[in-house]
Amino acid sequence: MQRKTEKLVPSGSQTGFDKFRKSLRTQRELWIISIPIILWVLLFAYYPMYGILMAFFDYTPGKEIFQCPFVGLKHFKSFLTNPAIWQLLRNTLAMSALSLTIGFIAPIIFALLLNEVGHLKIKKLVQTVSYLPHFISWVVTGSMVYMMLSSEGILNDMLLGLGLTDKAIPFLTQGSYYWTIYIIVNVWKGIGWSSIIYLSSISGVDDELYQAGAIDGLGRWGMAMHITLPSIAPTILILWILGIGGILNAGFDYHLIIGNSATQAYWDVIDTYTYRYGVQQGYYSMSTAVSLMKSVIGFALVVLTNWISKKTTDMSILY
Repeated sequence: MQRKTEKLVPSGSQTGFDKFRKSLRTQRELWIISIPIILWVLLFAYYPMYGILMAFFDYTPGKEIFQCPFVGLKHFKSFLTNPAIWQLLRNTLAMSALSLTIGFIAPIIFALLLNEVGHLKIKKLVQTVSYLPHFISWVVTGSMVYMMLSSEGILNDMLLGLGLTDKAIPFLTQGSYYWTIYIIVNVWKGIGWSSIIYLSSISGVDDELYQAGAIDGLGRWGMAMHITLPSIAPTILILWILGIGGILNAGFDYHLIIGNSATQAYWDVIDTYTYRYGVQQGYYSMSTAVSLMKSVIGFALVVLTNWISKKTTDMSILY
């Protein structure tokens, strides 16, 4: 009798399709459960992307896209040669960079501090209170900011009452205050919610590491720096890479609610420009072109950051 011999394929030589086919065989039930989710994503996330073709046509509402004149890269060139682009880029990049740094670091520090709270009830109370701002709509948030910082607002009343100033400070009508207020409000809304994933990652750290650290004489600060942070480093890196992709997203709702003509030079960003010209004035092709450009740049930044991370730390979110 001849024995059948199986041809062994080294795992390193398997292609992506081979791995996918193996996954279908070994995780068949999981793929079957995932079918409704995949169909939902295809129908509501990918099918509407057909509309990005408007960026290459002079689209007129009421007509099919292919019935409109093809103009190629006309709308992209028009936006890039617009004199206002430098102000838009300055405001967008400045506020995004501040949000990405301060708004990224703050939840990590908050999670580390909250992890040190030993009293369980107090810890849960602080967590719950810190999550609440995330669920407050920007409309309500804008009203709260106005009540606090307007010329007749609570903060000015306090400053005048304490004699710290002799006249009301125009927080909402002076552009130099705008970015600071935006970052403070943005961090306040997101610090608790963004810390959830860090707290979950910290809870997965092996207790034996802390016990070994205590034996070695590490205090709470030492354990946080030498055990907790290195253990959650992959989570931090993944969120940082994804955050880089949103560097051109500087918010939208807040600027429309709080921004005014006196501070427009500081709050007018790419998203508000797209809304103003694309929705209010009907230049749908222009707004689509700008949004497509943002998405392509964001994706390219994610790929580049991921490549740098893989080369330097051997950690990445993409193959």
